[in-house]
Amino acid sequence: MSQMSTDLNILGVIPARYTSTRFPGKPLKEILGKPIIQYVWEGAKQSKLITRVVVATDDERIKVAVESFGGEAMMTSPDHKTGTDRVAEVARKIEADLVVNIQGDEPLIRGDIIDQAVWPLVEDSSIPMGTICAKIKDDEELNSRNIVKVIVDKKGFAIYFSRLPIPFLRDGAGVSDITSIYRKHIGLYVYRADFLPVFNSLQESVLEQAEKLEQLRAIENGYRIRVVFTDYEGVGIDTPEDLETAEKILRGKIFN
Repeated sequence: MSQMSTDLNILGVIPARYTSTRFPGKPLKEILGKPIIQYVWEGAKQSKLITRVVVATDDERIKVAVESFGGEAMMTSPDHKTGTDRVAEVARKIEADLVVNIQGDEPLIRGDIIDQAVWPLVEDSSIPMGTICAKIKDDEELNSRNIVKVIVDKKGFAIYFSRLPIPFLRDGAGVSDITSIYRKHIGLYVYRADFLPVFNSLQESVLEQAEKLEQLRAIENGYRIRVVFTDYEGVGIDTPEDLETAEKILRGKIFN
């Protein structure tokens, strides 16, 4: 990034709901004395490009918690099916040029990682949507259907996202190091503000329904997604075991 300033108004939204099938109350679960949502908030506030950060929630307990540590929270409809729907509701109420959807279960997110995702849309007004990826660490990640893989073209735009390892290596294809060819998708999204309602109004696509990945809706409808490769090594919190993993990493960062 050649510089780190822009005249654009950039809104960061952290969708956070209390009810979760796998891990109820997840945003308020604590790591080393702080709730997950506070770690995400603090990471987002490190961004040099985002001008305002709002937690979008449907639960008063999360709103109270966010405000208790000095954050801004907005109540949204309990009927939203996805985090993107929740982000879009906030974006309708706050004027912005770009909107960043920062997942509320990524306690290791950093401001510089967010800025890497945002910058291509700052530089090129023709890009409607952006996201990030990182290297696949091992065979376990490669074969996990909970970790989404992405392939990009030579200009850095997504070709496809899948829960299965892509590309398929016929006969091994001479690749001895999986980290040299496979990339995992990190669920952080940047939208041009006038594109977000367009995206939100599109019907679920066939590929989206098959993979359960809403970003495929954009690709299937002909919209490009810019993908930036980062060094991010985060942990998405979906289970109590993930919480323990994140705590070990954070303990190492804080106390070592």
